[in-house]
Parts: sequence; structure tokens; C-alpha cells
Amino acid sequence: MILCIETATSVCSAALCDDKKVAGVAEAPPGMTHAASLTVITARLLEEHRIRPADLDAVAVSKGPGSYTGLRIGVSAAKGIAYGAGIPLIGINTLAAMCSGYIIRNPRDLTAGTLLCPMIDARRMEVYNALFRPDGTTVRETSADIIDETSFSDLLAENRIIFFGNGSEKCSQTITHPNAIFVEGFQLSASYLHLPAVNALRNKQFEDVAYFEPYYLKEFIATIPGKLLP
Repeated sequence: MILCIETATSVCSAALCDDKKVAGVAEAPPGMTHAASLTVITARLLEEHRIRPADLDAVAVSKGPGSYTGLRIGVSAAKGIAYGAGIPLIGINTLAAMCSGYIIRNPRDLTAGTLLCPMIDARRMEVYNALFRPDGTTVRETSADIIDETSFSDLLAENRIIFFGNGSEKCSQTITHPNAIFVEGFQLSASYLHLPAVNALRNKQFEDVAYFEPYYLKEFIATIPGKLLP
């Protein structure tokens, strides 16, 4: 049994998964902050399934890229659970988790010559993205890119690309190639960490609880509110 935690975007959720299925999912109500809701929904999920942290085989967390604050909250909670329970910690690339979730929910879209491009909003016209084949293998590694009319043009010339995630919606008016398909309303869930986490557990791909940090991809830049400027 693996506890999966997802806080990389605006949706805060937790899921309990075994090697075959997602046993349960808890999602924070809209408007609640990740800091206030994550421990509450996680505790409720474990209690509903009568599972103690020490009963878990591992805890998996979406490690990024994504929201700087959200990632820190999720990773901190996962590290605390792993350390306290003496269980392994698994870090899952957020875009890979999105791809896994899309594949499971949309098998009819996975035709030959199709690529999947999960996107997370990185503000303005920049997005975190990666490209995957329908079997989940990587075509293009995770990157932070500023999107313009020529983005993905080399691959779109020969492939249909499905763009999804909260970063794709702002790109639909910029990438206008006929092979570009934009899916609206896709939301990330802790349940999408299921298969990547099970594979990591089987292969003993664990993180160092003491030194593991979120995968921010970009440096965090603190700004000073305008009203405080001289």
C-alpha cells in the first residue's frame, strides 16, 4: 500500500494505492490552502481505510515541476511521514504523473503517431512541459519553455500532439498547427501517481529522506511589493 500526495498545482489531493488499483482518493475543497488541508485530508484518508502510516509500504509525492509553495508543502509532508513511519520515500515527476493519468482515462486517444504533452503553467507564456509516447516513454525531457507560434513545429509536422494541463489552455491561441489538439479541463490528481509509484517501489527507486528536495526546474525569485518601493 502506497500513500500518494499531490500538491504541485492548485488541486491538493492524496490517494491510497496498492499494486493493482487506487483504493481511495481525498481532495481538498476548493479555496482551501494546501498548507491547511493536506494533513487533514491525508489523516482522514488513512483513518477511513483503517491504515496507520507504519502499515504503508511507501509514501510517494509529486516532486515537480509545479508551484514552488505547493511543492514544498507536499514534499515536506511526505518526508515527515516517511521518516516517522520508517518507510521509503518515492518522488514522481509531476508531468510523468499527468501523462500516466491521461493514458488511463483516455485510451481511445492513443492512436499511432500521437504524442502527449502535459503542461503546467509557469506564468506569462512560459510552461513546464515534456513529451511522451502513448506507452508513457519519454520523447522530450522536462523543460520550461516560452511558447510562440513555432513551438513544437518540428514534431507537429509528423505527429499529432495532445496538449493538456493548466498550462495548455493559454497556448491554444498561439500553437495553431492542425495536428495540435488541446484538451480542456484536465486536473491533476494524486491517483495519477499510482502506476509510476508502484513501478518505483518494485524497482526500489527511493529518495534520500534527509536530502530530497522538490524539482523546481526554475529558481524561485522573491519580489518586493510595489507599495514598499521608494
